[in-house]
Amino acid sequence: MPSKAHILIIDDEESIRFSLRGILEDEGHTVAEAETGEEGLDMLNSEKPDLVFLDIWLPGIDGLTALATIKEHDKSLPVIMISGHGTIETAVNAIKRGAHDFIEKPLSLEKVVIAAANALEFHNLRRENQALKSRIAREHTVEVTGESSPILQLREQIQRVAPTDAWVLITGENGTGKEIAARSIHAQSKRKEKALVAVNCAAIPEELIESELFGHEKGAFTGADQAKTGKFELADNGTLFLDEIGDMSMKTQAKILRILQEQSFERVGGNKTMRVNVRVIAATNKNLEEQIQKGNFREDLYYRLRVFPLTLPPLRTRGKDILVLIGEFHDAMVRDQGFKPLDFTKDAERALLDYPWPGNVRELKNFVERMLIMFAGQTVDALDLPPEFGAAIRNAPPCGAALPEQGIEPGAMDFKAARNAFEAVFLESKLREFEGNISRLAEAIGLERSYLYRKLKSYNIQTTE
Repeated sequence: MPSKAHILIIDDEESIRFSLRGILEDEGHTVAEAETGEEGLDMLNSEKPDLVFLDIWLPGIDGLTALATIKEHDKSLPVIMISGHGTIETAVNAIKRGAHDFIEKPLSLEKVVIAAANALEFHNLRRENQALKSRIAREHTVEVTGESSPILQLREQIQRVAPTDAWVLITGENGTGKEIAARSIHAQSKRKEKALVAVNCAAIPEELIESELFGHEKGAFTGADQAKTGKFELADNGTLFLDEIGDMSMKTQAKILRILQEQSFERVGGNKTMRVNVRVIAATNKNLEEQIQKGNFREDLYYRLRVFPLTLPPLRTRGKDILVLIGEFHDAMVRDQGFKPLDFTKDAERALLDYPWPGNVRELKNFVERMLIMFAGQTVDALDLPPEFGAAIRNAPPCGAALPEQGIEPGAMDFKAARNAFEAVFLESKLREFEGNISRLAEAIGLERSYLYRKLKSYNIQTTE
């Protein structure tokens, strides 16, 4: 029986309440009592019981009416009905109205203990099941998160291409979320009820990749003790996600190209032609045009995959999306892993915004987990950040500090401070040149607008936007 449950007894007979309390407290539970249905219902919010023992025959509000109110308050709260005038009809009626169990007076220790144990176990299982369903639902709600201009454009492109059957080639640095983008496309497609089958082309040994993709027949090679279904076949009528496509060998690329063109293949060691209907989404962190020039990637395969190209922006160009993502990862880990929440000071936030995040979103997620492990329940300052943030902390001027607007005398400051000072002078001058129009200035100097806006703010340069 689960320990330390809190149980509410609603019964007008003092002797019954006394007996139940003794039995349940001997089992390690805490107990609250109510003499009437009205009193018991008033105690639901204050006591927050894990289980209710409820007498059917009560003065005022009767037990079945009280049961209906309890179920409206909390459908999952288990209720055990008790009665000294029990009939099969009464028991069936109580169960139909949502009671977990029904026991008759006089009460026996064994009946009470077993009924309580079963009800609490059922309640715990149902609560765990609901939590699991909620977690699965969250994990399957796939969306590229952020409000920066590059992400808004990316989401718009995904919404356009997702309902079609067009093949998509996703490019971007490691850790930018290429798989999330692929899953978002699949989740918004006509194939969303079918499987999305992911293949990491870089993780499968060359000698096994054909078997992984196309499957094999029993006895096709040493160790093939039984037939195996390949990824293409598993993805039939769904989506096949070929991750790290740029790491696939030229030999496998040739076979992939034929299959993509014909939507048919043979298993390794077999001669039966298998036909599939597969939408392909490919992703890579490599520049495939450069790989084509080097002879490492087939040009015809490149253009076959690149029906609709998507490029994921690196995190360093996404401005305050960094803080948005930190908040989302933080809240999810607090909720799912039980961490105590933490806060970041303004100086810490500025250092986080100035850090280049070479590992992109993947690095940021790992960073949030590390901070929660080290500082859960605390406030994190810039000096608490890991060593790799040192340059961002040194380069970020203190909140409210103004940088020099005039020329720099030799030896007046170190290189990094001089660079910051020059940036401030340059940006202020250019902002005047473009009459305060941040969008035009960003386009002219090749910076993402939100990143430029953050730079201007960090140097206390006044803007009209």
